[in-house]
Amino acid sequence: MDALKVQLLLTGNEIMSGDVIDSNSAMIAQLLKAIGIEVQRKVTVGDELNTLVNEIKTITQQADILIINGGLGPTIDDMTAQALALAANKPIVRHPQAMQHLKNWCHQRNYRLSEPNKKQADLPQGCEIIANSVGSAVGFKLTLNNCEIYCTPGVPSELKLMLEQEITPELNQKIPEHLKTSVKRMQVFGIGESTIQKLIDENFPHWPSDIELGFRAAMPLIEVKLTSRNSQASKLAEVWHRKIVALLGDHIIGENSTKLNKVVVDLLAKQQKTITFAESCTGGLIASQLTQVAGASQVFEAGFITYSNNIKTALLGVNEKILNQHGAVSEQTVLAMAKGALAKSQADYVVAVSGVAGPDGGTTEKPVGIVWIAWGNNDILNTCCLYLPGNRHYFQHYVAAASLDLIRRMLISSSESAYYLEERKFKAKFSEKQ
Repeated sequence: MDALKVQLLLTGNEIMSGDVIDSNSAMIAQLLKAIGIEVQRKVTVGDELNTLVNEIKTITQQADILIINGGLGPTIDDMTAQALALAANKPIVRHPQAMQHLKNWCHQRNYRLSEPNKKQADLPQGCEIIANSVGSAVGFKLTLNNCEIYCTPGVPSELKLMLEQEITPELNQKIPEHLKTSVKRMQVFGIGESTIQKLIDENFPHWPSDIELGFRAAMPLIEVKLTSRNSQASKLAEVWHRKIVALLGDHIIGENSTKLNKVVVDLLAKQQKTITFAESCTGGLIASQLTQVAGASQVFEAGFITYSNNIKTALLGVNEKILNQHGAVSEQTVLAMAKGALAKSQADYVVAVSGVAGPDGGTTEKPVGIVWIAWGNNDILNTCCLYLPGNRHYFQHYVAAASLDLIRRMLISSSESAYYLEERKFKAKFSEKQ
């Protein structure tokens, strides 16, 4: 059996006009590629019924799988169900399973089920429901011209979950065994793509040709992927995966879709420890990232956003003499901020940051992009001074990620030095305070 022929049909006037950028097709392609399916062709059309019907008829004569994205909403311009019904010469009927989903969705949110919403349960007769775990519109599937059609929501978060939970597991079962793809993913922080490639080239000059090495930058992490496309290569990939893990060491924060903030929360929870933050240049971003993780309340009770010198003194007890003599962006100040935050919060661990985010405010001695970070606990406080030139968004997000990573390394008792502490240090200022 040959590889599955898969095509995409994207719908929506807002995509055609450029008001919305089509990121969904890229998401679909990436998730399908992870299981060994390549998208053969994609078509984008506006909200015009006859055009949709004609495209569905045409594509189903060419493809094994058609994924239609968008057009499942409650408004008059949501036409996917109607277009598919016309293409398949089937009536539209109110689907009891879809209707029950709508009722449950509204009840959970204390919403009133309106007449326009009920349109989302009017589907082509004989279709099967594809569960939507977060949104109001179910997906649905139907076979036409021996082509299986999957109709999916346009909301990216709903689409992603539907693909991961429902569609890709089903499609994976349809792939011939000899064509199945295996992908091993490692999430890496603090070392860039080119450096990783250089390390691999130097250490593994004879990389096997049937294992594809790939990288994907998703600030602040780099995803390293090992892709194998048959069972024999998959076994070999296990060996090379172990080699990469040994090479990159503690720069790897986890496997698959692991996030840095969740790793830190999980480590703190496992050790029954708490953390606090004293933030200046990041304005609460570090605490915000931590509290995005469910269960963060177990490990985080309070943080301090001390943007001005007066508040650093009033809230954290930073001595005015330190600020006057060394300035807000200094080792002495972040150490004082860290000690004050630990004392005020009674937390076990702390991170304190103070820097120049820019685009203004820098000097020759302390340019835009400089940041001092203190991290540790009552027994030991470490400090580093990093230089992160770039725009304000990049600076703040890198500082937040580095802060979480430094605590992560402390929690796992890492003996390795983080690559970025050397690569990005400012004027070789790095010290440890007992």
